[in-house]
Amino acid sequence: MEITIREGGPDDVPAILGMLDSCVEWLVAQGRTEQWGTEPLSRHGRTVESVVGYMEEGVTYIAEIDGVPAATLTLTDAPGGYLAHLAPPGEPERYIHWLASDRRYKGHGVGGALLAHAAEETRRAGISLLRVDCYAGQDGRLVRYYEDNGFTRTETYVGGGDWRGQVLARRL
Repeated sequence: MEITIREGGPDDVPAILGMLDSCVEWLVAQGRTEQWGTEPLSRHGRTVESVVGYMEEGVTYIAEIDGVPAATLTLTDAPGGYLAHLAPPGEPERYIHWLASDRRYKGHGVGGALLAHAAEETRRAGISLLRVDCYAGQDGRLVRYYEDNGFTRTETYVGGGDWRGQVLARRL
């Protein structure tokens, strides 16, 4: 199976929402409902607005396996407004939003390939800081996933409903 990465656009929104829904279904099957709940994210207007908004603000990348969209992330110049209470990094950065994969491709390395691509694009832009935030509750597996991909924990935060989050950074 060959992984290729391309820029995404408005026509990819349904595929991206499908990936997010696949993640929710997978999380629910594991009893891990605290991260994104139990309902498909494509049914939440705020999620759709967030996906489209970040796409308009930055650059979306789609990882394909044999021509089929398998994973996505969007790179922008800043975190989302929900992190406005954190101190800015004091230097230019790239920020990862909505990393998700179609769970049919779990274990095929598409997420890691996208993270490596994001790091390379950030480096190519002359920027040495790449950040991301994620759910940090339950067993912390998602935080460890980012650490396994070269990120280091920085700030923690609590979102609505005691949703625990972790900001991570990678120096390039």
